[in-house]
Amino acid sequence: MRRVYLDNNATTCLDPEVLDHMLPYMRESYGNPSSLHWLGDEAAAAMTLARKELASVLRCYPSELFFTSGGTEADNMAIIGCMKASARKGRVVTTAVEHSAVLDVCHALHDEGHPLTVLPVDEGGLVDPEELQKAMGDDVVLVSIMAANNVVGTIQPLQELIDISHAHGALFHTDAVQGFCRMPLDLRTLKADLLSVSAHKIHGPKGVGALFIREGTPVAPLTFGGGQEGGMRPSTENVPGIVGLGKAALAADARMRDADGRMALLRDRLIDELLTMDGVHLNGHRSPRLANNAHFRIDAVNGTELVLKLSDLGIAASTASACSASSPSPSHVLTAMGLTWNQAESSLRLGLSHHTTEADVDYVLEMLPTVISNLREGKRFNATTA
Repeated sequence: MRRVYLDNNATTCLDPEVLDHMLPYMRESYGNPSSLHWLGDEAAAAMTLARKELASVLRCYPSELFFTSGGTEADNMAIIGCMKASARKGRVVTTAVEHSAVLDVCHALHDEGHPLTVLPVDEGGLVDPEELQKAMGDDVVLVSIMAANNVVGTIQPLQELIDISHAHGALFHTDAVQGFCRMPLDLRTLKADLLSVSAHKIHGPKGVGALFIREGTPVAPLTFGGGQEGGMRPSTENVPGIVGLGKAALAADARMRDADGRMALLRDRLIDELLTMDGVHLNGHRSPRLANNAHFRIDAVNGTELVLKLSDLGIAASTASACSASSPSPSHVLTAMGLTWNQAESSLRLGLSHHTTEADVDYVLEMLPTVISNLREGKRFNATTA
């Protein structure tokens, strides 16, 4: 059976070159980077190089990067850290379509007494800068708005949102986990104060990410117990993972323009051909949209059942965020965009990567119509004849 992986918004495969780069720090150069001996020096030097590599991709200073266990920890560090560092219980502003790593933190802060404003989005998941302008006030400490949406791929007008936030004296954080190396993020011109990234979305290892904190931005640490990462994130560092993040970022940045152009062509082919089918609709704006994201709602089909049937055919897809896959409720992103529960539950997300081929898309387009038809007609599913 052919296998096609189209769940790259959830996670990506580890590129062989990244693994090769990591292996020596699991086998030979396995020292603790805080140790004073030669083995510790090797590990510390590898971390220094990886920090420089990531800084070169984000166009920032290496000293402004702090390694974490992933995007969720980076988001928590940014949002809670900023509010802890503030001398007042000021307000947080975010949007209704953020990842739960942001929304859940904001709601937890609200429970502790911090006022919270959650901005609406339009039918494509886009934030209207005017809505942010209306929400701002002198009491706002932090605005947190994602660079690109993990469910429908909508790219937000970041610089305009940052300018509005700064005009009111507020800090700006962006969860760039989905957008990192899938859209331009040059921190010399993009004046975000804090930015979160994760390795496993760019063909790096799971369990490692980073938080950019612009020099001079007040952020308090969340954990204590050591001096690692400048005291911001005390814990023995995941050296192989950090090395992998640096290598993956360099590789993804180098191929971004060519890979995005090719992925966009494949994405558009999926969109164009699937939209010719009865009852198939595109979720999210056609543009601006991540090159690797195609998200649909399909009338009279349950998305979970569809994903399971596609899996039986060797096609890996999803309905929405992998982090909410076990939730009985439909995606909060889709309902925030105005979809009903039934519409949101009929969703299908296809996430491409630079490994996706024309033959992969051919296979998906060959299989999907019959699977959808069988589900609508309640026919018993047979993977050999679908």
